[in-house]
Amino acid sequence: MGRTVNTKKAKRKNKKKGEASSSSIPSMPTRVWQPGVDKLEEGEELQCDPSAYNSLHGFHVGWPCLSFDILGDKLGLNRTEFPHTLYMVAGTQAEKAPWNSIGLFKISNVSGKRRDVVPKTLVNGDDGMEDEDDEDEDSDSDEESEGGASSVPNIQVRRVAHHGCVNRIRAMPQNPHICVSWADSGHVQVWDMSSHLNALAESETEGKDGTSPILNQAPLVNFSGHKDEGYAIDWSPATAGRLLSGDCMSMIHLWEPASGSWTVDPIPLSGHTASVEDLQWSPAEANVFASCSVDGTIALWDVRVGKTPALSFKAHNADVNVISWNRLASCMLASGSDDGTFSIHDLRVIQEGDAKVAHFEYHKHPITSIEWSAHESSTLAVSSGDNQLTIWDLSLEKDEEEEAEFKAQTKEQVNTPQDLPPQLLFVHQGQKDLKELHWHNQIPGMIVSTAADGFNILMPYNIQNTLPDLAA
Repeated sequence: MGRTVNTKKAKRKNKKKGEASSSSIPSMPTRVWQPGVDKLEEGEELQCDPSAYNSLHGFHVGWPCLSFDILGDKLGLNRTEFPHTLYMVAGTQAEKAPWNSIGLFKISNVSGKRRDVVPKTLVNGDDGMEDEDDEDEDSDSDEESEGGASSVPNIQVRRVAHHGCVNRIRAMPQNPHICVSWADSGHVQVWDMSSHLNALAESETEGKDGTSPILNQAPLVNFSGHKDEGYAIDWSPATAGRLLSGDCMSMIHLWEPASGSWTVDPIPLSGHTASVEDLQWSPAEANVFASCSVDGTIALWDVRVGKTPALSFKAHNADVNVISWNRLASCMLASGSDDGTFSIHDLRVIQEGDAKVAHFEYHKHPITSIEWSAHESSTLAVSSGDNQLTIWDLSLEKDEEEEAEFKAQTKEQVNTPQDLPPQLLFVHQGQKDLKELHWHNQIPGMIVSTAADGFNILMPYNIQNTLPDLAA
């Protein structure tokens, strides 16, 4: 499989009318843009190459959303045919506490198309690269699909009032209409969003273009037992309704479902010396979970055995911001740090000492989100404060012969830098202050990301086309 990085074109703008047309300017070869390495010369700008994506859409919903979750639906598993429909829940970061809300989103008509990983043989000496005029035509035609219908996603939203900014929000995997929010006020609240999701599912116009008012609704549970705000929260994939919440005072509370509500253990689990930043239940053992902290450690816990970790280990030399437990290979745990590094830990050898089996220093700013693919055990996505979303395949190694063959097939149209890690599959840019990403569990190859300037829905062409044939 050839390694491909999203290509950015650095091209000179025409400064004024009357200068030479693009057809008379010698075409420059496309090159891969390296953030933090390459610099733009005067008059140059970066432009996204749309051929790097099977689908790419962006939208914003008013106030930025620090956190969101993709909701499971009944539209089918492993969907591959465009256009797609997806449901999300997100929480805002408004300027004033009373202005915040939780949004339930239905996003339909997500258009796109599959492309070949390696370009087809070209005829008549055409080098296959789009010039500036071609790109303008393509961007115009993106607004319409082949049938003439609009290819712009249809976004519908229902909003529920939420006092305070939403630090993190998660939907229960077994019952996606049940959501939990961590507020900067220090409260953890559980919500039943079934009426809003039903309204969105039954209508093509309900809440279209964000026109619906913010509705008042009481949460099912409002827990105020944490002594500070927090970010860490996770639903159990094995036991419906079981929940963990962790705060900036290093404490973790266990929630157990009880007769339509929840019982929260008032005695917290304690084992970190600083803020608990993320929590992940084991995908294989119902009573085991992992936590990470500003103290640089990852701890493993068994809720049946006391209030302290079963074990903990130093994972990074800085804050551990996020972790992700591989659902397809449950021995693998990924972690992302404030120093921009991320690591892979093999829990099978943790008792023998250092369980770190891979460590990457590509990003230069804090890792803000990390998540394994739901469809390929060796693939994960990472977002960083350097405004990059990267996708990695840990099964890849550098193959000189394969790279030479790929280069010959593409006629050296893409000159990839030599110092990129061979595991790096894709670099997505264009969002500012990236905060969180999620793979869609039912649409292979689809990622949704949120940033200060809104959401992106992306399907990189070299990811979707190399996933296992799940529809077979």
